[in-house]
Amino acid sequence: MRAILSVSDKTGIVDVGRALAARNVELVSTGGTARILEEAGLPVTGVSAVTGFPEMMDGRVKTLHPGIHAGILARRQRPDDLEALRAHGIRPVDIVVVNLYPFARAAANPATPFDDLVEEIDIGGPSLLRAAAKNFRDVLVVVDPADYPRLIGGLEGSGPSLDLRLQLMQKAFAHTAEYDTTIASTLANVEVVAGSMTRGTGPGSSGGGRRTLRYGENPHQKAHWIEPAVAARAWRVHQGKELSYTNLLDLDAAVRIALEFSEPAGVVIKHTNPCGVATGPTAVEAYVTARQADPLSAFGGIVAINRPLDREAAVALTATFIEAVIAPGLDEEARGVLAGKPNLRVVTADYASLRSPAAAGEETRSFLGGVLVQERDTVREAAEPWPAGEYPTVVTRRAPTSEEWAALRFAWRVCAHVKSNAVIFTGPDRTLAVGAGQMSRVDAVNVAVAKAVPGSLRGSAAASDAFFPFRDGLDAVAASGATAVVQPGGSVRDTEVVAAADEHGLAMVFTGTRHFRH
Repeated sequence: MRAILSVSDKTGIVDVGRALAARNVELVSTGGTARILEEAGLPVTGVSAVTGFPEMMDGRVKTLHPGIHAGILARRQRPDDLEALRAHGIRPVDIVVVNLYPFARAAANPATPFDDLVEEIDIGGPSLLRAAAKNFRDVLVVVDPADYPRLIGGLEGSGPSLDLRLQLMQKAFAHTAEYDTTIASTLANVEVVAGSMTRGTGPGSSGGGRRTLRYGENPHQKAHWIEPAVAARAWRVHQGKELSYTNLLDLDAAVRIALEFSEPAGVVIKHTNPCGVATGPTAVEAYVTARQADPLSAFGGIVAINRPLDREAAVALTATFIEAVIAPGLDEEARGVLAGKPNLRVVTADYASLRSPAAAGEETRSFLGGVLVQERDTVREAAEPWPAGEYPTVVTRRAPTSEEWAALRFAWRVCAHVKSNAVIFTGPDRTLAVGAGQMSRVDAVNVAVAKAVPGSLRGSAAASDAFFPFRDGLDAVAASGATAVVQPGGSVRDTEVVAAADEHGLAMVFTGTRHFRH
């Protein structure tokens, strides 16, 4: 057997080289990869020895040769392909282990000169990967160091399964697609200025890349994503179908709620509204609880988790159909599990950076009359466990119990991210029913009650993103079985609404802050 190893990320390459050599696999390699393998005492055949040509043009041309690509692309079940190899003295290639030049790292630095950026565009690597992936039935293709154990394991016994070969092929094409998209997005933001190539000066540029999206809110609408240049703020797409405009809006809505919690939290979003939010001892328990809050709506949803994904979380995520997941990281075992769902969009982001004061700056939004700019809304009044500070204020004869205080704070942090008019019902660690985007507040209550599991709202807490203008909304909350309410207050009928709460024996608190979300 023959393997080609040429990697930018050298993680684990010596170990996989040793394991292959121990199985009598010939190692063919280039440049820095060959040097590392040789320094580890492994026998390495240089690519030049295979092609009969030296590396040229500062390494621009190394593997682009029939001696390499014919060996990869030859179909083992085709006698004419095998005869072509024999006629030209070419040996088959059985394994291709390649990952690509770190173009994204260079592109993330706005100071990288254009010509240096161009040199980071890998040519031979994508060609090797695409050739190996195309011939996946005969060639194992590996792009991720996390898959090295799967590669070696697949060589045992009766050999690699077709399922393993397919999964590795899917990851390879996803890897090259993401790589090409990053290049196209970055180069879309390059202009000719005074005879020179200049990055980041185009309209709407933030110094980052411009990435074409699958489509806008609807398939007939074109859309793109302008990414910030600051690497710590960048969202990284690891796998899955192309992202659409709505995917990103839903991911944004999901991560905003996840950022409200320091404890492990899971969020399931549908059309920018939460259908389930929960906290728990672990991220996977929080996610499962959030999913169970409204399992019908959760199908095909967008998920955010505020802990790095591990194997257990990945298994839970792939147990039902979801469109995308965002988290602050993922480990190697999670990558392997998630790869089994190649259409699932997997995104990571630096949550610590997104929580920072610098990230809570101005937000922009276009409308037909121009561009609107506002300060990002934050639920500052719920930063500490309740009761705390001046707000919230107990306005009813009965004060909340300790469990109700916890549920009210949980409800308030989630309600701020639900489209107005919004009324939601929760326990201390999970949503129970969500009434979002209604034209009247009493309708928001009724929608939430209609979606709730019968009897589940008894003893719950309710949150309203703005004040109750009439007592009818409060009466509907009481009829649902809720025992505590949080709202901003500030209505001319506050006295009437408070009196209604007292009639029903509810505990109610005012926060003094409204959280509309349009």
